[in-house]
Amino acid sequence: MCGLSSQLENVVRLLFLVVRQQVMPVGFGQYGHFRPLALEAVRNRPMTYAGRTTCEGCHDRQLKVLKAGKHAAAGCEAGYGPQAKHAEGSSAIKPALPKSSQLCPVCHEANPAKPRTFRQVVPAEHPGGAECKRCHLPQRPKPTK
Repeated sequence: MCGLSSQLENVVRLLFLVVRQQVMPVGFGQYGHFRPLALEAVRNRPMTYAGRTTCEGCHDRQLKVLKAGKHAAAGCEAGYGPQAKHAEGSSAIKPALPKSSQLCPVCHEANPAKPRTFRQVVPAEHPGGAECKRCHLPQRPKPTK
């Protein structure tokens, strides 16, 4: 009986290896659990983000304000969205100013899972659902007068 069980184990192992060979993408495991061909597919996608250093090249005034505030580490495109086309110099493509009452709660909506030291708000408790930027500069969110 023992010989039959070990033969069955060997058949199952062999069957597993054959099926695995058929379904595993070429090069799987070369870069961890990623398909190497996926890297080429990503490289072929058009660039949509310009990157913070690109923004800094033209928007030095905003950069000074940003670096002095709590959002110094936040990327420009976190608020303005992908700006590669704008950065290419197309004057026809201007980034739309984000609606702060929609953007700010993405990070700052009150949530007990966030650290207590992280500034949290309940948007519904703000005066009349006013835009955050009415009282706060996005780059330096300490309330303005």
